[in-house]
Amino acid sequence: MSEKYVSADLRRLVTNRAADCCEYCRTQAWYSGDSFTMDHIAPRRLDGETTPENLALCCNGCNQHKSKRTTALDPVTGALVPLFHPRKEGWDEHFTWNDDFTLVVGLTPTGRATILALQLNRLGLANLRRALYAIGEHPPEPNV
Repeated sequence: MSEKYVSADLRRLVTNRAADCCEYCRTQAWYSGDSFTMDHIAPRRLDGETTPENLALCCNGCNQHKSKRTTALDPVTGALVPLFHPRKEGWDEHFTWNDDFTLVVGLTPTGRATILALQLNRLGLANLRRALYAIGEHPPEPNV
């Protein structure tokens, strides 16, 4: 089992790399009511290490829904597929926004499965995106 502790330097590296956005739902940390966490992409329970390559900046909602999962069912095909891996894949490969930028849309089986498993279109997130879009603060600049 890997070390649980994420040093301040490692936390800063992960946060800066993600440009202060959840690497799954793209929520901007400065507009979130909760502090963000470090997600072990390969969970510690499955021997995932506490290294830059295995950490993603994550809002609490996405982190709780992801838990120790690394796979989920694609709602279109029913196939078990890997969840989105922010260190190995680009967000734009698997996701896009709907016309009014309130919902994340899956482009691939992995994208669709991740949206469903992590509930990337939770009502609160869609409402926040709508409000931020209205003031020109959403979507965040693509970087991951």
